[in-house]
Amino acid sequence: MRIELLTVGDELLLGDTVNGNVAWLGRRLADHGVEVTRSVVVGDELDVIVEAVNSALGRADAVITTGGLGPTYDDLTRDALAKAAGVALRRDPSLERRLRERVARAGRELQPMALRMADVPEGARILGNSAGSAPGLRVELPGGIVYALPGVPFEMRTIMDEVVLPELAAIAGLPAVARRTLRTAGMWESVVATRLAEVEAMDGVRLAYLPDPAEVKIRISVAGDDAAERLAGVEARVRELLGPAVYGADEETLDRVVHRLLAERSATVATAESLTGGLIGAELTGMPGSSATFAGGVVAYATEVKRRALGVPGELLAEHGAVHPDVAAAMAAGVRDALGATYGIAATGVAGPEPQDGRPVGTVYVGVAGPEGPPVVAGPKLPVPGSGAESRGVIRRMTVVHALDLLRRLLLGLDVEDASGKARADREDLA
Repeated sequence: MRIELLTVGDELLLGDTVNGNVAWLGRRLADHGVEVTRSVVVGDELDVIVEAVNSALGRADAVITTGGLGPTYDDLTRDALAKAAGVALRRDPSLERRLRERVARAGRELQPMALRMADVPEGARILGNSAGSAPGLRVELPGGIVYALPGVPFEMRTIMDEVVLPELAAIAGLPAVARRTLRTAGMWESVVATRLAEVEAMDGVRLAYLPDPAEVKIRISVAGDDAAERLAGVEARVRELLGPAVYGADEETLDRVVHRLLAERSATVATAESLTGGLIGAELTGMPGSSATFAGGVVAYATEVKRRALGVPGELLAEHGAVHPDVAAAMAAGVRDALGATYGIAATGVAGPEPQDGRPVGTVYVGVAGPEGPPVVAGPKLPVPGSGAESRGVIRRMTVVHALDLLRRLLLGLDVEDASGKARADREDLA
């Protein structure tokens, strides 16, 4: 089955809003063995939408549109589909009743314009939206089928998963597909792909690599009647080939893994941050219940704050500056002691755009001080992926990942390489 995607909205066409719906739809459809052959963005103009729909159906079996189903007068997708089908719009009584009840439950007054979301092209099938107000639509045109979905991401995803994907699978007779996404930290995408070459060659197995700063997600898709059983074996082999770089699966983010490991040990962590400016602490407080394992943090951005708030020796700062492995170690131990935590995480470095203390942009030291032994400091050499704000943001994000991954490895008793180059394990693949 060949699918084309059509996203509608001036805000997408002009770049005011990032078109994340297309990325999600492309991944989701590929997971189910559906081929996406083209993606087009058009503005809020009736005849342009009609032409785009007809053009797409001249090439594909079906078209999925997102956007243009809301209540305002520039939401024109339903009007365009009615025009393409040569039919009128009619107000659906059940949709109108649902809208009125939804607004009444929220204690609001229904605006007449909102009733536009109850207008449906004659002959169209309504696709229920359990996550919001605007329903989806299924319209049969001479060239094929159009599935029109809301532009609000969580509403679009709900209708897609609950209605559209099962229907497409049934129409196309697609084989069963089992999927799992494994998450890695600190390993380059090219290294991941090289190590997984034998898995790529397996029949009925597809791998997709989804890189983020200092992380790579590997989406494993296995097709066939025995897909679920085979997936377990494929996942085990991927984990074996990638080793401890794999930190979680599916929605198990790095911060959640760290919190779980800390909770299992009845331990807490505190953060001392320079170049990251509080981003590590923000990551560790993103999930509910994080107060059980996160004690707090100190944003010691200025050098003098490192000395006064964290107890970093003044002579150390005077001799080496703020960007040094011994400073990271002292910061980690200082915040651990100051906040009474079991572990302290620290990060100091140069995010740019200019060098600091003779250190080039991308020089970073992250340290972890635990309840026993001296702090462990890692000095990942981070790439400079551009210039200015772009480079700065990526370096800061990569530092967050490296800091949390260092703590994860120490909590699990895994070997690491310290900033002095004394390798406790071979980490040549780690960024």
